[in-house]
Amino acid sequence: MSTRTAIYSPISLHGRRLVLRTMTEQDYDGWYEVRTRCCEWLLKWEPRSAHSSHLADDQRSFVSRCAIRERERQLGTGFGFGIFQDGRFLGEITLSSIQRGPLQSAFVGYWIDEAVAGQGLMPEAVVVLLQYAFESLKLHRIEVNIIPRNAPSRRVVEKLGIRYEGIAERYLEIDGAWEDHARYAITAEEWGDRAPELVADWLLPRRD
Repeated sequence: MSTRTAIYSPISLHGRRLVLRTMTEQDYDGWYEVRTRCCEWLLKWEPRSAHSSHLADDQRSFVSRCAIRERERQLGTGFGFGIFQDGRFLGEITLSSIQRGPLQSAFVGYWIDEAVAGQGLMPEAVVVLLQYAFESLKLHRIEVNIIPRNAPSRRVVEKLGIRYEGIAERYLEIDGAWEDHARYAITAEEWGDRAPELVADWLLPRRD
């Protein structure tokens, strides 16, 4: 049975060093290489119930997830992007559970290759996605929820000065256990105030 998916127009969002792009079957090899090499770095932080297996890493499952992301994009309920630098796959970032009506909200989640962690690439990717969420999708509130002991992920939002809202107890099942999460959020009003600073610091070319 063929694993090929329907062809659709990708979305590409550009930062200073990075491109965020919706993924297709052609991205599988790069994705698989990073996921395999960084298995211990990634799996302990990923949502998974005690009775389910870890994320499948075969090509058929990857293609299926790309198709699910595309359906979410068409419905306006979520957007998933691969993170690329000079064509090399580095990780993923998602805008998920988009709610319209009175809420106008969504959640951001992300992961990156351990080999490039700490280089400021993920904060840049988050700013790219926030700009898209607030200025193109016209959302009002974005949340990022992180296990408190996940220091690398918390450094991302703290570098950006995203507002800390406290601890949500036993918020999400992670790797088979119900984990507390530190909640961070930014609203459209805060983005409007801080966008010039964030865009200048993370997206515009540096003036050396």
